[in-house]
Amino acid sequence: MAVTLRTNSNIAFQCAFHVVWCPKYRRRVLGGGIEERLKQIIGEVIEEKGAWLVEMEVLPDHVHLLVEVDPQYGIHRLVKAIKGRSSRLLRQEYPALKSRLPTLWTNSYFVATLGSAPLDAMRRYVEEQKNR
Repeated sequence: MAVTLRTNSNIAFQCAFHVVWCPKYRRRVLGGGIEERLKQIIGEVIEEKGAWLVEMEVLPDHVHLLVEVDPQYGIHRLVKAIKGRSSRLLRQEYPALKSRLPTLWTNSYFVATLGSAPLDAMRRYVEEQKNR
């Protein structure tokens, strides 16, 4: 599967990104109900912001996303929206997170464009992270 050519009112684009971020102190807190709720929140934010989720994997100490984003909106704004909403909601819904961490997420994240890498290869890489 190739990255889809997308369009908006004035541009055509192919912008797919691999994004990785982790909880503060790389704590292993993203399991069980928290993992499922996080996936739900991420999906909601991506849909709301007009981006496209290609693949997602949540591990106990980090998150991998393959996502396509309109370049006029930008990957930074999308990641900021995901991290902000998920931190607020998860800390409200799971009070134990408040006692273990001063904030849920670190301020940093990794992002790379897929460039000429085949989308299927990146999708398999993200899927295989859970088995490592």
